[in-house]
Amino acid sequence: MALLLIGVFILGYALIALEHPLKIDKAASALLTGVFCWLILLVGFEYMPAFQNAPLPDNPHEFLNESLFEHLGEISGILFFLLGAMTIVELVDAHDGFRAITDRISTTDRVKLLWIISWVSFFLSAGLDNMTTTIIMCALIRRIVRRQENVWLLGGFVIVAANAGGAFSPIGDVTTIMLWIGGQVTTFSVMKELILPSFVSLLVPLIAASFFLKGKVQPPEQSLESGHGQGGTTPFEQNAMFVLGGLGLLSVPVFKSITHYPPYMGVLLAVGVLWAFTEVLHRSKEIEVKRGLSVANILRRVDTPSILFFLGILLAVGALDTSGHLRLLATTLDDTFGNIYIINTLIGILSSLVDNVPLVAATMGMYPLTEFPPDSNFWNLLAYCAGTGGSILIIGSAAGVAAMGILKIDFVWYFKRISAYALLGYFSGIVVYYLLN
Repeated sequence: MALLLIGVFILGYALIALEHPLKIDKAASALLTGVFCWLILLVGFEYMPAFQNAPLPDNPHEFLNESLFEHLGEISGILFFLLGAMTIVELVDAHDGFRAITDRISTTDRVKLLWIISWVSFFLSAGLDNMTTTIIMCALIRRIVRRQENVWLLGGFVIVAANAGGAFSPIGDVTTIMLWIGGQVTTFSVMKELILPSFVSLLVPLIAASFFLKGKVQPPEQSLESGHGQGGTTPFEQNAMFVLGGLGLLSVPVFKSITHYPPYMGVLLAVGVLWAFTEVLHRSKEIEVKRGLSVANILRRVDTPSILFFLGILLAVGALDTSGHLRLLATTLDDTFGNIYIINTLIGILSSLVDNVPLVAATMGMYPLTEFPPDSNFWNLLAYCAGTGGSILIIGSAAGVAAMGILKIDFVWYFKRISAYALLGYFSGIVVYYLLN
């Protein structure tokens, strides 16, 4: 049964990767994978690694229900955050708020645009987080370029840049937040130790891509039209929504640091404020115009299949966590290699296949702070590897899954066109960290 669980998980990932040839939506494959993993766990829980050297629970069904409820609580927080952030971005986009940026990006050179978009994503991710940054930048990309190839290319580098920028910031990536809250890393130390490796992990792929990517990009046809917004929004309304939307997203980490509530509470607060503001802003307009710019209408534009895809993937990973496979993997790495550089490098690569959150959680549980004190090389390198390793495959990070849903980037295309750049940057950052320490 333990091997069957792994087999179903791998099969599910294969179906997701072959979405276009098989013509089966990745959300359906992800949901089936997630549910079947938990069904296998229910039928054969006594054969799972978690129970091989531990007593079986008195009530296995109750134990699994509690574990599922715990994982679903964490997943729901991510999904509500994703839903709220996507709503804010779509609301700003519906009001033509992104014209404040797109009108200032005049270059049509593909390489220059790639550098601009990537570095904006890198620094924005450090201040927000990698998933929010990706959602914002994907909305911008759709307003700047027309051809699918260029949209996917820029989207792929946004994933690499957002994960690199999130790795050195305590609030930039979920795994860094976990290590920060757990006391394994401190704010100024992790920023000081990782900013240069993270910087290099984006710089090297950009330099490499500059040799192969030439030519011009074309703006989308709608950007050449004279109309504004969905119902003729004024410049004041465009700028107001851009500023309020930006402030709403930027306030999320501030809200979290003050209240210690999860990030989705902050983003829901921002959605509520923007919702009330738009109701007042458009109260005197015609019904049809008002309806087109309302949050209720914007919610219909939010990509629900992407959210369900995220749900299925995280459910499947949660089953592997409950079964003990992820902890067994972390223990095996430690017993086999023992070297912190090899262990963390492999954890980063594995995080491109399996969600990095349970992998990092298992690693945190294995090593007490008495063995590796706070701000040691082990924890700092773990933050870098777990944060940037997810860029190697598009399903390896929250940023990648968000971009995959918004821009419809194909798994195989990403593997062929972006993974090599991400892998090159990943190893470059590790080498820089090793030389510095």
